[in-house]
Amino acid sequence: MTALASSAALVIAACGSSPSSKSTALSPSQVPKLSYKSFTLNFSAMSKLKILASHGSGNVAAILPDTVSSTRYVEFDAPYLKEAMLDAGLKATQFTIQNAQGSDATELADAEADITKGAHVLIMDPLDPGVGAKIESYAKTHGVPVIDYDRITLGGSRKYYVSFNNVYVGTLLGDGLVSCIKAWHVTKPQVIVMRGDPTDNNATLFADGYDAVLAPYFANGTYKDVSNPAGTWTPATALTEFEAAYTAHPNINAGLMPNDENGAPIIHYLVGRGIKPDTFPMTGQDATLTGLQNVISGYQCGTVYKPIYLEAQAAVALAMYLRADITPPSSLVNGTVKDIDEHNLPVPSILLTPEWVTPSNMASTVIADNFVPASQLCAGTYASDCSKYGISG
Repeated sequence: MTALASSAALVIAACGSSPSSKSTALSPSQVPKLSYKSFTLNFSAMSKLKILASHGSGNVAAILPDTVSSTRYVEFDAPYLKEAMLDAGLKATQFTIQNAQGSDATELADAEADITKGAHVLIMDPLDPGVGAKIESYAKTHGVPVIDYDRITLGGSRKYYVSFNNVYVGTLLGDGLVSCIKAWHVTKPQVIVMRGDPTDNNATLFADGYDAVLAPYFANGTYKDVSNPAGTWTPATALTEFEAAYTAHPNINAGLMPNDENGAPIIHYLVGRGIKPDTFPMTGQDATLTGLQNVISGYQCGTVYKPIYLEAQAAVALAMYLRADITPPSSLVNGTVKDIDEHNLPVPSILLTPEWVTPSNMASTVIADNFVPASQLCAGTYASDCSKYGISG
C-alpha cells in the first residue's frame, strides 16, 4: 500500500455523527466479559461488544503516528482498527482513523479537531512523549479518556495502554541472536547492539529485554560488545550509525537490530561488501516483507512477529467499554506498565504476546495469518528459498 501524502487522506470515516442516545444502564450480567485472549484473526469477539455500542455515545478517534518507522500503520493498523470498530457495532460515521504523517503539529491538531467534532474516546500512538502529553492534557480537560496505542506516553495522563509485551519482544531479539550465532557457527562473536529511538519508551523496553539476554555473554567474554550507537527509528540514520561503527570496527560479525526497517539497508550494505548468507547474524522486528525475505535468504536470523489484529481489537474493545462508561473487565486488562516520567506510576495495560519467526515456523504464523502473502514473499529470486523451507501460497 502506498503511503498517502496527508493526514486527511488516511481518514477512514469522518467524525461528527450524532451521538447515539444512551438507553437504560446495562446490568452486570449484560456487560460482555472479554479477555485479552479473546481476540482471533476472524474478529469474532468484537460482535460481543455490540451491546456496548448501542449503550454508548459519541465517536471514537484513532491517530497513528507515521508511515516511516514501520509500514505496519498503513498496511495493517488502519484496516484492522476499521474492521474492529465496524464489527463492534460502530457505524462508519462514528469513528475516524488518521495518520499524523510524522508531524507533531498534525497529530495534535487532529486530536483537538476530533474532540471538537465529538470524539468521546481517543486511541493514540504518540510520535513522541512531548506531543503525546500535550494531546492527553487537552483530552483530559475535555473529559475524553485516552488509550495509548503501541507506545506509552511518558509523563502523560492516559487511561489505559495497549501493546505487546515489549520487554519480551527484546528477550526474543536477544534469544534469537544467541541461537543464530550458535547455528551459524560464528566464532568469537563481535557484536554491535543497535537500538531504537531513545525517546521511545518501547525502544527502552526492548533494550531491557535483549540487554538482559546478552549481558552474561559479554561479561564472561564469550561475546565482545563492540559498539552501541545512540539509536533511531529512521533507517537511513541507522545505516549511517552502522557504517561509522563498521568502519571503526571491521571485525563486527553479528548485530542486534531492533527492527526490520533499520536492518534492511544495513543488510544491503553488507551484501555489497561480500557478506555471504548464514554468516553474519542479525535480528529484526515487525515481520515486514523485506525482513521475512532477508530471513529466508539467510541474511537475518528471524523477526519478532506481532499479530497487529490482536492489538487493534484490544484497543477498540477498551474504547467500547469507555464509550459506554463501563469499567473494562480485569480479564481484559491483564497487566501494568510503569510511566517512568511519572514516579513509576503503574498504567493499566493490555499486554499481548509476540512470536519469534524463523524459516521453520513462517508458514504457520505470518503466512497463515496472511500478514504477508506467500505470493509476495516467494516472488522472483526468493522462490527457491520458499521451496527450500516448504513455504507455498
